[in-house]
Amino acid sequence: MRQKNILSPFQKFVKIESFSGILLLTATIIALVWANSPFGDSYHSLWQYKIGFTTESFELTKPLILWINDGLMAIFFFLIGLEIKREFLIGELNSIKKIAFPLFGAFGGMLVPVLLFLVLNQNTATMKGWGIPMATDIAFSLAILKLLGNRVPLSLKLFLTAFAIVDDIGAVLVIAVFYSGNINVGFLVAAFILLGILYFLSLKGFYSKFLLIIFGIIIWILFLKSGIHPTIAGILLAFSVPVRQKIDTPAFIDKLLKITNNIKQAEVSKKPILCKEQIEQIDDLEDWTNKYQSPIQHLEHKLHDWVAYFIIPVFALANAGVLINSDIDLETTLIRNIIICLVLGNSIGISSIIILAKKVKFIEVPEGISNRQIIGVSFLAGIGFTMAIFIASLAFANNPTYIDSAKIGILIGSLISAIIGYTILRLKTK
Repeated sequence: MRQKNILSPFQKFVKIESFSGILLLTATIIALVWANSPFGDSYHSLWQYKIGFTTESFELTKPLILWINDGLMAIFFFLIGLEIKREFLIGELNSIKKIAFPLFGAFGGMLVPVLLFLVLNQNTATMKGWGIPMATDIAFSLAILKLLGNRVPLSLKLFLTAFAIVDDIGAVLVIAVFYSGNINVGFLVAAFILLGILYFLSLKGFYSKFLLIIFGIIIWILFLKSGIHPTIAGILLAFSVPVRQKIDTPAFIDKLLKITNNIKQAEVSKKPILCKEQIEQIDDLEDWTNKYQSPIQHLEHKLHDWVAYFIIPVFALANAGVLINSDIDLETTLIRNIIICLVLGNSIGISSIIILAKKVKFIEVPEGISNRQIIGVSFLAGIGFTMAIFIASLAFANNPTYIDSAKIGILIGSLISAIIGYTILRLKTK
């Protein structure tokens, strides 16, 4: 019974991510149909519609698609940052023993696809796309595992989640270092000063979500103007959110009992409203509840549904609409290379390094996970989608042909990876 209680939050996480994967697939299909329908012009016009404001000394006007890719995705990266911090401090990545298994997998899943892309790519103009095949879409991959039900152990889902988080760290570093523009040091210094203030306050145990929002908006704008991609601001902001509660469970329970008794003893109004004493106790309860909750856990809980059910599907709807017809010029070599790197690069890189590390006893693989399941999950890691499309839009920002070609390669490669991974994991163990 206790084991069930321990695992239920993760099982809920898997359920959310799985349904998010279904929404992603739906949004992708709608985008593709819409972009290639007689109403295709309205699809492209919508995402290029400019929104913003301009003053005498400041301008912030961007097409709708960039508000999504730079703005909404910053919230997505903020959530990733919260998950990374929690996992490293108190989760599945908080010890060498726990992190070794997904770390080796992530290393192979990033290194081999990149090397394979560099070997296959002969066009210097598309060389910047080397980062595209290195990131895994956790929503799609967990949705596939969800379809398999009890055919795969929970430990395999834990591995995929931890692996994807480590993978995301690598992708974020790549975006920050290799896919940012010319850097304005002044704006960047100002952003880091504000981040430093938030980190200092967090260290002293002070946390205010209102201060975080105000500072967050300013820091996002400073990163945008500095040349560093503003989604990186989301990651760095997340690291300023404290993990620890201000009060522990025994203290909260004692206070809860006192508040309950005070509400019982208060005069009950005959009208359908609370009396003054009850309102004061409810206010006291809200204050103590805020102190009892872990800030990082509370934010994750509040943001996760928004990100899974709204931000990521909207991102897919805005970015997956690729024109597929004979009149469009596509870089077929780029499409082929991305497909190969997603399907073979990830599967070979992850499975070979994990199985080798397991044989030489560098890592300890949980008992319920077989080599066949490792190979199956390594193919699922080739589902790049969200992060891969995001990196493609940065790598080829000035070349729509390469962006469309990369997206087609990502969609086909992700589909092939999903089918192969699902088939391998569905096969029964002898």
